[in-house]
Amino acid sequence: MRGEPETGGPVHPRWHPFGLRRSVACAAVALLASLLVSACILTPIPLVPRLPDPATPTPLPGIRTQALPPVPAGWPAATLQLGMADDPGGAATLKATAPFGFRYQYLAGGVNTGYGWATWNAGGQFATYYIQDSIANGIVPVFTYYMMYQSTPGNSMSESAGDLANIQNTATMTAYYNDLKLFFQRAGAFPANKVVLHVEPDLWGYLQQASTNDDASTVPAKVAATGLPELAGLPNNAAGFAQGIKKLRDTYAPNVLLAYHLSVWGTGDDILYTKPDNATVDALAARSAAFYTSLHSGFDLSFAEFSDRDAAFKQYIYGDGGAAWWGPADFARNVRYLGDFSAQSGTRIVMWQIPLGNTKMRAMDNTWDHYQDNHVEWLLDDATRANLTAYLNAGVIAFLFGRGADGATCACDAAVDGVTNPAPINGNTGVSLSADDDGGFFRQKAAAYYTTGAMPLSGGAIPTATPAAPTATATPTATGTPPPAGTPTPTSTPQPVVLFGRTVTTGSNDTSDAGYINGSRFTLSTQGTLTALSLYVGATPPGAHVRLALYGTNGSGDPGALLAQSGEGVAAAGWNTLAVPAGPLLAPGTYWIVAQTDNIGTVYVVASGLTSSDFVGWAPQAYGPFPAAISGWTKQANQAFAMYGTVSTLATATPTRTATATPTPTSPPVHIPVGETPIALTP
Repeated sequence: MRGEPETGGPVHPRWHPFGLRRSVACAAVALLASLLVSACILTPIPLVPRLPDPATPTPLPGIRTQALPPVPAGWPAATLQLGMADDPGGAATLKATAPFGFRYQYLAGGVNTGYGWATWNAGGQFATYYIQDSIANGIVPVFTYYMMYQSTPGNSMSESAGDLANIQNTATMTAYYNDLKLFFQRAGAFPANKVVLHVEPDLWGYLQQASTNDDASTVPAKVAATGLPELAGLPNNAAGFAQGIKKLRDTYAPNVLLAYHLSVWGTGDDILYTKPDNATVDALAARSAAFYTSLHSGFDLSFAEFSDRDAAFKQYIYGDGGAAWWGPADFARNVRYLGDFSAQSGTRIVMWQIPLGNTKMRAMDNTWDHYQDNHVEWLLDDATRANLTAYLNAGVIAFLFGRGADGATCACDAAVDGVTNPAPINGNTGVSLSADDDGGFFRQKAAAYYTTGAMPLSGGAIPTATPAAPTATATPTATGTPPPAGTPTPTSTPQPVVLFGRTVTTGSNDTSDAGYINGSRFTLSTQGTLTALSLYVGATPPGAHVRLALYGTNGSGDPGALLAQSGEGVAAAGWNTLAVPAGPLLAPGTYWIVAQTDNIGTVYVVASGLTSSDFVGWAPQAYGPFPAAISGWTKQANQAFAMYGTVSTLATATPTRTATATPTPTSPPVHIPVGETPIALTP
């Protein structure tokens, strides 16, 4: 994800299991976001002027062709492959869409929290199951290892401070390396199959910013000091950290390809917003390559990203004035930067977590889960393939698509709203092809890419060895307990649940609930993933409907940012439980559970005479999807609605990586990771 420099403490994550980078916005942007009215997501919002149609691409200025490094040894394809984020057990469905080469999954939760990926199935077999499912369907599994920031003690700090605190903490780093070793043992049990480990997005950018003269050896880190015998003799600095990761890989899982994460903002300059000339782009790429080279580790490849959220999401949720939209010159700078880095670092590049929005389908009306973007169009809706060719010539060998935040567009039905075709905006007249929130556009274009023919990789040496044919029977583990036969998914292990809220149904029927968002504030005492929301209805006529949602709590104790919402359910007297798709992983804290109904005859049950910490609240709202922020909220103490949330304490939701704000021109440049909330700059 693209990052932004941090200006304050972390806010509640997106689906930050323990934080996918949802972080910290500057005060001005946070204020603007808090003032968003419900219309911003309840009604279609027009975009900034449309960019040139990728089907007739504008020539990209400043792009040059240079010698490319070899493709990684054992890379599983000689053609440019596509992939996407994919849940456990989803490989067969993914493969039925198109012959994707890759699928990816976050490993998150922290190494010493009790909720890390290794606990999602006993003994870290979550990774085993995901690999098995991938192999059985002929797809290469990719894991994004995002564990440093979510570990203690740093997970209570801003991301940059937390990363630096954790990497210098002996106990934390001992647990960290042991966690990595467990992953390598699980992946190493499949020696004939390639597995990709994408190591710590954002961390390397923070380390570069903390370094002197882009030299990783100037940043202290605990490596040999942990006492792990495999790491004996390695330097206790960031370079030693990278070398330690490679040493563990070489020891336990030579079949794993290690991927570095490239963050241009590690230089203190994000070229999407500063729009520098070619000479500056070249200089920034040289700095990025110099920091990478100073690691003296030798990753097999590098991952990079455009952005983790759709441009229209940032435009209307963050209020960035359209700064996040990419035009031809932005793509050209990106290609030039990547080509420079690839040549100087000696690594090929995978573009990762690419936004899934489009400007073609009517489903893309700039409401929650349906925000517009143009990356899919630029890459896959260009009949000439000139845009793909430019990236191929810059050293790119794969494109992996996926959203990096709840509310951003998904090539799935995350909104649980089925096939949608709202009135067109900005000429997006395409009729939805499926219930996918993007109208089915991405899957259609991905299938068309393979139908036309996957493009040969540019330059360099094509791998001379092809991995052995997929087999679902290579299931031994390194810890002596073989996993179940077949390709089990993480759901095979029951996960304990916690209910938070008011589960008691005593009280009286409320009145006039229709036309309002109503809710209560509750405290969650343990970390876990939200899977469902429940509401007790005292009375309702036939045919009425309800919706439920979860909001964070702001500094005034009122609802803050929208964190999750259910689909629509038919109201019934008694408990109404609605699933929360792709629910966020919640940290302990206070949250608002809220409800809507479309019928004046549907009433909720509210209890009075409770404690001063119990609250109900309400705000006028037309029935429909919940707004990103609620305006006009009124709350009252000593009362609570009968409603609760269900949390799975071992769930495996994708983490929300923290985002920060773009530095202003008058201050020293600092961090900018993906998922940012930039200040409004001229596009």
